[in-house]
Formats: sequence, structure tokens, C-alpha cells
Amino acid sequence: MHMGVAITLSRDCEAIEIPSGTRSTLPAGSVVRIMQTLGGSYSVSGGRYGYMYRIDAHDADALGLPVPDAVPLSEQRPFSEQLVWDELKTVFDPEIPVNIVDLGLVYGCNITPADQGGNKLDIKMSMTAPGCGMGNVLKSDVEHRLARLPDVKEVNVEIVFDPPWSPARMSEAAKLQLGFDLDFGEAPTSGLSVIR
Repeated sequence: MHMGVAITLSRDCEAIEIPSGTRSTLPAGSVVRIMQTLGGSYSVSGGRYGYMYRIDAHDADALGLPVPDAVPLSEQRPFSEQLVWDELKTVFDPEIPVNIVDLGLVYGCNITPADQGGNKLDIKMSMTAPGCGMGNVLKSDVEHRLARLPDVKEVNVEIVFDPPWSPARMSEAAKLQLGFDLDFGEAPTSGLSVIR
């Protein structure tokens, strides 16, 4: 799907600079390359300064792609803790092709009754590095996705750095996908500069 192919934006397009999290507008005529299409957004490189940006799916037409239908919600299933974890797995780090659960960024999920009925979700999550500017973007993604679940009345997401994130928190599947040595938990000697 157009991965790595030069695409000229057909119109001005809102984007989030990676990893700073700064919102900006890529002007029509900018040339970008799609690097990743996960979690309902496109990670692209290029633009005016050759940076990496995240473009949301509702702006796919600017990339010359069809705007996808609304992401099917997990609303068809009754509320459960597993439903929450499944929804969390639909949120991806825009630099790393792994969801935030398998990446080990979600430290905890506490479900309690909400005052007005339904459920209150308290999520503790981290970033791969304390200075990551994408923290608020990923936090917003989690809040938005979980708020759509049935019987969820309140979602609180807290970004924490204690304990600090490390590659040891990743699932075995994520380590294999990213080329980590499962016996030693070490990254390969090249190609993983995105893990800060």
C-alpha cells in the first residue's frame, strides 16, 4: 500500500511532527513517503524539512488514498477487561510498528464503577523515553479509543516513568518483530535506533 513511494499531498494537511508531538500543517505539494500505516494513522517522512509526521486517517484523501470507513468499534462485544486490553492493542507508537501493549508501555489498567453508573478506567502508561513529545498524542489516542467502549463513562490516563521503561517490558512477539535477542533481551546491533 504505497509504502515508501513518493506521494505529493493534494491539499494542506494537518500533521503531528514525530517525535516532538508538535502540530503543524503540511502544505499542498509537499512530497512524503508512507513509512507505517497502523492504528488508524499514517506515519510519513518528508515534507518541507524531511521530518517524520503522523497523519490521521480522516486526512487520507490528501495522500491520494480513500478515507477509511469508521474503525469498527468493539461495541459489539460486552464490556470486559479483555475488551479494554484488546482496544489498547489498537494504539500504535507512530515510530515503531508495535502496539503500546506489546511494546510494554501500558503499566496498568484499573476498572472501577463510575459515580454515574458504568465503568471508570484508570490507565497508567509510559513512553520509551521521558522526553518523548508524543506522550500527549498517545495519551489522547488511548482516551479516545477507550471512551468509545460500551459502559465506559470515564477514562483517566496517567503518563508515569517509574519504573522506567526498558525493552525488557516488551512482549516476546514484539521482541521478535523488532529483532531483539530473546535470550538476552538485547537489541540488534543495527536498525533499532527508534527505540530510545
